This record gives sequence, structure tokens and C-alpha cells, in this order.
Amino acid sequence: MSFQTRFTQFYADLANVDIDDLDTIYHPETVFKDPIATHTGIESVKRYFGHLLDSTRECRFEIHHFAEFAAQQSEYDAIVEWTMHLVLNNANSPIHVDGVSLLKLKNERVIYHRDYYDMGEMVYEHIPILKRVILYIKKRLTK
Repeated sequence: MSFQTRFTQFYADLANVDIDDLDTIYHPETVFKDPIATHTGIESVKRYFGHLLDSTRECRFEIHHFAEFAAQQSEYDAIVEWTMHLVLNNANSPIHVDGVSLLKLKNERVIYHRDYYDMGEMVYEHIPILKRVILYIKKRLTK
């Protein structure tokens, strides 16, 4: 099975994966960075995913585009465009977040994973008082 297929299948229903299956996708020395934090090593990534998934009922990724590159074409081996669909345990409405992941591979596993997404979409705009402030700022910036 290709890396792209394994990656896409793994993230298709993230809330129901076995955390130990991260070993099939991520290298033991992986570095995982997102707007929240940086995690170094597979055990750190497992703890991070475990903590996040404990607070979710649903977490799935819809992969829109998966571009793989030869080593000489790009600094990265793959760039993935996605939408995360997330339902937290303490919320009824889903959160939808668009993002991009930059991946570097070693031995068909991710050695470096960098996520880019809007923290406002994911967190801030779902906190009532912050939502009003952020929407006000966005409105002012678009005038």
C-alpha cells in the first residue's frame, strides 16, 4: 500500500484509530508542528493525539489534494490540502477547519509534519466572547 493511501486512510476517521497505529505513519524521530505546539518523537506525538482525541466524538479529515514530489523538486516530499471535521465531546455543532500539511518522509514514514490552519476557525471563533471580538475585527479589516 502506498504512503499516500495509508496516510489518507489513517486520517479519514481519526477519532477511531488506535494511537499505536501512529507508528505505521510516523517515524520514531518525527517532529510534528501545528499552531498549538511542537512535538518531538513518536511518544510525544502519541500523547498529543491521545489528549486531543479524548475530548472528541468525531475527528475526520477530508483530503482534497495530496501532492508528492521528488527530492530535487521540493524541500518537502508531500503537501496535503485538507478539511478537518471535528465534534468535541462538550459541543453539539461541528467545527470545520481548512488546512495544509507539509510532510518530509524517511523510510516511508513521516519524519517532519507541519500543519498550517486558522486557529480562529478551530478555537477562538467558538468561544462566545472571543467570537464577537474576532468577527468585529474581521469586519473592520474588510472595510
